[in-house]
Amino acid sequence: MPISNFSLKRLLGGKARSATVTVPAGERLYIIGDIHGRADLLAQLHAMIADDAAARGWSRNQLVYLGDYIDRGPGSRRVMAMAMAMDDTPPGFSKLHLCGNHEAMMLDFLEDPASGTGWLNTGGDSVLREYGIPAPSEFSQLAPLQRAARLLAGAIQPHEMAFLRNLKSCHRSGGYFFAHAGVRPGVSLDAQSEMDLKWIRGPFLKHTQDFGAVVVHGHTICNEVEIKPNRIGIDTGAHATGKLTCLILEANKRWLLQTGHHGATAFPIS
Repeated sequence: MPISNFSLKRLLGGKARSATVTVPAGERLYIIGDIHGRADLLAQLHAMIADDAAARGWSRNQLVYLGDYIDRGPGSRRVMAMAMAMDDTPPGFSKLHLCGNHEAMMLDFLEDPASGTGWLNTGGDSVLREYGIPAPSEFSQLAPLQRAARLLAGAIQPHEMAFLRNLKSCHRSGGYFFAHAGVRPGVSLDAQSEMDLKWIRGPFLKHTQDFGAVVVHGHTICNEVEIKPNRIGIDTGAHATGKLTCLILEANKRWLLQTGHHGATAFPIS
């Protein structure tokens, strides 16, 4: 269902930058926002993407996942399996996986269990339960955290650990830059820190000037996709809302695919 001209102007902040920002010729990028264990929504979105690509004809199609595959929702392991499996990818697609702050917290917990209270308090307990491990309280002493980390290290499969350890921090294509959380204003895109790429909010979200590319990000939940002249935020809180969003970029065009409680809807926006 098309968005109205009024809605498009509101989404774009009155400045339709899509006419000047492009990806390389022959590429079509499908960028998926924060999934957080909602394997049901990812399966639905993968099917929508396959249908969209088939309808639009040949291109070098690439899936770009912005991170936060795990935590909160009930299917973190299934989401990782679906994201890494080529047999779940439509023909002619490649995949690029970025690292979110939740994957970073899980890896930190395995290396330093004392850091685990923050992870448990933001959805990590759901991952432990998936592996059959009782989740310690966020108020636990060190010993229960160490035990949970030891059990998780023994339960996680080698291919799952390889997936987590090989996630990328960022990616650039044409006039777009992809990161889980965003970038630090005033720092060149090739000099961004791992911490900012996975965690930044305030300074990035408040910045209104050019970053050197349009930054496509998740991490900060918004009721609707946020399209600004310098950034596009596509974390629509899938774990709680049922809305998992995919932004598609081809040449100088942009459009959206989005799941919902009552089925899936396509939103052309340019």
